[in-house]
Amino acid sequence: MGFEQYHEPAGELSAETRTFARMCANLTEEAEAIGWYEQRISLERDPAARAIMLDSLAEEYKHFSMELEYLFRAKPQWREIARGILFQDGDIVANGEAAESAAASGTESEQPASPGASLGIGSLKEQNQ
Repeated sequence: MGFEQYHEPAGELSAETRTFARMCANLTEEAEAIGWYEQRISLERDPAARAIMLDSLAEEYKHFSMELEYLFRAKPQWREIARGILFQDGDIVANGEAAESAAASGTESEQPASPGASLGIGSLKEQNQ
């Protein structure tokens, strides 16, 4: 019995591609779990049960984020597009279009600095230590 996560014959796929597919499947499962916890929490009236579910939800956020970071590291173009969209002010769709265009042309996405945004000095300081 094969796994349905592959759309091509698994034996013909590289180990790297199979790992990537597994991580994509994990990411999907974490997103589903987040949705399930959100629904359960919205209805739960028992404070102790709700607190446990909220703790579990935080774990799902962590797992989702770790898996997403792994995938970003595996696919630099995906990472570059995400940088132009995530944590940016302004129109999400416009940011996405600009990020995609910048990644396709090999230039960095030109996103306006949001008020209070970091200039990256902290990350530069960490590199010099």
